[in-house]
Amino acid sequence: MDKKKHLAPETLAAQALHYIDASTGAIVPPIQPSTTFARDANYALFSADHSYGRDENPSFLTAERLISELEGAEETLLFSSGMAAAMSVVQSLKAGDHIVAPRIMYWGLRNWLLKFCDSWDLKIDLFDATASNGLANAIKPGQTRLVWIETPCNPTWDVIDIAASAAIAHDAGARLVVDSTVATPVLTRPIEHGADIVMHSATKYLNGHGDVIAGALATATKDAFWEKVCEVRSHGGAIAGAFEAWLLQRGMRTLFLRVRQASASALTIAQHFSRHPKINAVLYPGLTGHPGHDAAKRQMKGGYSGMLSFRVNGGEAEALAVARKCQVFVRATSLGGVESLIEHRYSIEGATSPVPKDLLRLSVGIEAVEDLIADLEQALA
Repeated sequence: MDKKKHLAPETLAAQALHYIDASTGAIVPPIQPSTTFARDANYALFSADHSYGRDENPSFLTAERLISELEGAEETLLFSSGMAAAMSVVQSLKAGDHIVAPRIMYWGLRNWLLKFCDSWDLKIDLFDATASNGLANAIKPGQTRLVWIETPCNPTWDVIDIAASAAIAHDAGARLVVDSTVATPVLTRPIEHGADIVMHSATKYLNGHGDVIAGALATATKDAFWEKVCEVRSHGGAIAGAFEAWLLQRGMRTLFLRVRQASASALTIAQHFSRHPKINAVLYPGLTGHPGHDAAKRQMKGGYSGMLSFRVNGGEAEALAVARKCQVFVRATSLGGVESLIEHRYSIEGATSPVPKDLLRLSVGIEAVEDLIADLEQALA
């Protein structure tokens, strides 16, 4: 009997797939730093899965298998970063293929896509995620091969309907890839809504402790395109390190606790400041007045993530002043850790950014929510 079929995802994560070392009884998976693997006297590999470190490493197995279980995926690959994971998907396309992606999304990937597509004979169109027919109108029948969505969209937290996007993509003969870094499998399982591939910047919530750079792709089906993605990872050497993979699986043991705590605190903060005189708008899909709230309720179960943004009255100068006065929130880039961060996104993204200059992005951690609210109150005073 397969125990995993009878265990809740919280249990699988907490126990690292109920790991017990068969020879020692250890309950913590080991790290295997070897870059190469020996053959026996008949020149056969001891394990068919392991011959050279650029292809695979035993240290990856627990994290990859756990992510597959949590996402309902057939297979998962770890990468050296979320960007490396995303780039491997795009590099698996053919010249002339057309990509559709949101105008507001993780800026590093958006900027890379625009530059890479221009030089590699790929076509791309960006759509407005808040427009009812934005995605459908961006599709080019017979040409679109990849629909990339991020939901909620960083940093305005617009919500894209995954099931509707899957239907549009598949009708056009395209694959749907969902960046689910912010939602995590705790809140959303995109494959259940029709996604073909799920991407995570595992640096963020999956690891959750600010000490790993890693990425992951989880696929609904091991098809020819997935095999191409595997080749791109192997040939490009875009693999995670053995220690990073070990830290990642360790971090995922507390994934459900961290995400649920951060989500509950973010909702409390969003509700508290939704009518604050110094704030023009609170952007958070958990608020009933958020334009994407209904879609979020359909595809996010148990919370709406630990990410929200404030648009501060007084424009860029006042937003920067609020960030400067924070004493508990840390002024830093990234998200999904145990500590709460605040960031003025426009300053990071620069002059080409579509993000409003008055926007502050908050990554809510697991601290006492009363301390976080008090810190923001004094910074806004």
